[in-house]
Amino acid sequence: MTANPRLTTPFGARTTAAEVLDGVDLTGRRMIVTGGASGIGAETVRALAGAGAEVTIATRNPRAADGLAEEFATVATRGTVRSSALDLADLASVDAFVAAWQGPLDVLVANAGIMAIPTRQLTAEGWELQLATNHLGHFALARGLHDNLRAAKGARVVMVSSGAHLATPFDFDDPQFERRPYDPWSAYGQSKTAEALLAVGITRQWASDGITANALNPGYIFTNLQRHIDDDTMRAMGAMDEAGNLIEAEYYKKPAQGASTTVLLAGSPLLDGVGGRYFDDNQEAEVVPGGPDATGGVAAHALDPAAADRLWAYAERALTSR
Repeated sequence: MTANPRLTTPFGARTTAAEVLDGVDLTGRRMIVTGGASGIGAETVRALAGAGAEVTIATRNPRAADGLAEEFATVATRGTVRSSALDLADLASVDAFVAAWQGPLDVLVANAGIMAIPTRQLTAEGWELQLATNHLGHFALARGLHDNLRAAKGARVVMVSSGAHLATPFDFDDPQFERRPYDPWSAYGQSKTAEALLAVGITRQWASDGITANALNPGYIFTNLQRHIDDDTMRAMGAMDEAGNLIEAEYYKKPAQGASTTVLLAGSPLLDGVGGRYFDDNQEAEVVPGGPDATGGVAAHALDPAAADRLWAYAERALTSR
């Protein structure tokens, strides 16, 4: 964990992504946003391209990004948007994406994810699907693009984590739920702890190459991420009424607000040289003990450098043994 003072910004929970980048010129910066065709990913793309960046949307269905690409195609004073196929749960797809990328990469935004898959599902490599998609796929992507990130001389990696990490340290004894009973929320929370630890690991491993990484909690936003959650669970969460209508509580954000912390880490000069930290509502989060009763901040287990190193070694073994 960093011993530096907590970083503060002039932005808050209701700041939009565009407002964070107001006055910031990202012209010439090349960026990848995984899962950038919808939800907070799409708002991330809009803000980054709106500030002049060249953004590639990496998504399982590139046609889903056509609208965003067309949105920027006719605006000469803004950046560009294109799309490319990427399935993070399929390492052959990750390899193909990496092989096709040419030249420096300034920013990699690991935004894509799945949440609360009701039953234990495995990829072709035998990996639990949430860990594979949210963490191992992004690890493989970042590792494959390492030389491109290094060539940018000051690249950033942004890991979109979640407050769900608070209750769930990474289980190094049984990360794939081979022995313990599968629980969709434990699997999700563990994968989000892994994403935060990857930000620590990248900064520790690659800072000498000019590459830094940070993680964030975007907050509560209604997006396609909730598609696997059944109605009874949504009601128990207070997010749906008895008639099946979504309930947007006061603390919920709009997608453009949910994307603001992502673009802060991706494009704001306030984050120059900053790495290995965790942000919430556009501020560096307070480190807390974590556990089932934790409601905010970042759990110490998600910033533990020893755990980050151990997870890095685990992910490397997983990739080399496939």
